[in-house]
Amino acid sequence: MLTVSFPAQAFGTNCYVLADAPGEECVIVDPGIGIEETLREVLTTHRLKPAAVLLTHGHVDHVFSVTPVCGGELAAYIHTDDRYRLADPLSSSSLGPALSGMLEQQFGKQVTWREPETVVEITDSERLTVAGLELEVAHAPGHTEGSVVFGMSRVPDGIPDEAQVDRTLITGDVLFAGSIGRTDLPGGSDAAMQESLRRVVHPRPDSSLVLPGHGPATTLGREKATNPYLQGL
Repeated sequence: MLTVSFPAQAFGTNCYVLADAPGEECVIVDPGIGIEETLREVLTTHRLKPAAVLLTHGHVDHVFSVTPVCGGELAAYIHTDDRYRLADPLSSSSLGPALSGMLEQQFGKQVTWREPETVVEITDSERLTVAGLELEVAHAPGHTEGSVVFGMSRVPDGIPDEAQVDRTLITGDVLFAGSIGRTDLPGGSDAAMQESLRRVVHPRPDSSLVLPGHGPATTLGREKATNPYLQGL
């Protein structure tokens, strides 16, 4: 599976481009702030045609570029419980006053928002087949009400055998290398996050490659052994 990742210009949000192979259709995961030029380069280099945009949740650092990336052709997939966030992910009711103020300071009050023309609401345990890729949706609230983990029974090309991974989890802001997403923003819940870690994340095989919303990739085996938030589950 062709997998390209690169960070957004703000907040270091990871944007992922996934395809069966070069020259094929692809899915774009979490197009954040200022990713458009790099995304165009990736698509051109690998001769990829976007088929859909997948969103792990509705925070602005993960969805900022979704509308220009979708244009009038592509659908944006987001969990039902975070659908409302696409109405205005820049608002303080979505981010909290501190982060909202930070964005305003960086980009100014002139920043405007327009929803994608086509939004597909996804739900727990749903199976998606997009661009020749099969993904399982696992609802994992806690960071936001509609946070999800996307699971795949494939791994990126070029992963060495010694990594001992045979599947992939795109975890958004549910799980990072050594940490988890914050739960103190509007719609967050520490209790819900703990339940998501216990029910959704921890039962997955150690051989799962974790592609998080921020920071480096890791494996679930490594996180179970070292991540303090997975201890005692």
